[in-house]
Amino acid sequence: MDISHLLELANDSGGTLYLMLVLLLVALTVIIERTRYLSFMEKGGASLIAMLRKDGRNEEFALKGKLAQLPHARLFDVLQNEPANAHRDAFGGHLEEAIMHEVPVLDRSLWILDTVITLAPLLGLFGTIIGMFNAFHVLGDAQNGAAQVTGGIAEALIATASGLLIAIVGLVFFNALHTRVRIVLHQLETIKIMLVNRHDRMHGSNGSNGDSRGAVELVRNSARA
Repeated sequence: MDISHLLELANDSGGTLYLMLVLLLVALTVIIERTRYLSFMEKGGASLIAMLRKDGRNEEFALKGKLAQLPHARLFDVLQNEPANAHRDAFGGHLEEAIMHEVPVLDRSLWILDTVITLAPLLGLFGTIIGMFNAFHVLGDAQNGAAQVTGGIAEALIATASGLLIAIVGLVFFNALHTRVRIVLHQLETIKIMLVNRHDRMHGSNGSNGDSRGAVELVRNSARA
């Protein structure tokens, strides 16, 4: 099957194969961009958690370089701007607000990949139907044999196969990227709890009531993660 034959199949499909090629390129672009971005986020978040576990001194919370570009860095900015006598609940609420502002950045463009996964099989089916029309059209000509009809049907099924292939590849990477988003969100929640605990330890506890509320918040966030 050479290039000229593939172009002929694409033209006979009513242009659907060209559209599926565009969908494939879009899906690959989103997959590559999100994989690199989320991989950087995940590694950076792991480094910040390791830093907090190793040393929780306040002067170490000033992030520089690539670490300052992470969504996790917004939590450290909240810590730097938080008053020393801030209540535990108020500090935790400010950290939660910072996390909510960063969530849309994490799953950005994933809706495009989800759309490609849904659209590709439907578009492939549409191309197959058009190919079927062309295949059965030759039955009106007595000079065309059954072999040409079956050959046309086989060529028409290429559109369905292409759509399914795009959807399968897209689904695998969509689930993988969604898992990485959940990992980064879990890192954000973990850093939030670690900063709240270290803030209390550095500036003193705000009372037993705040400690009990913090424990409840820890259980809630762990269950949600």
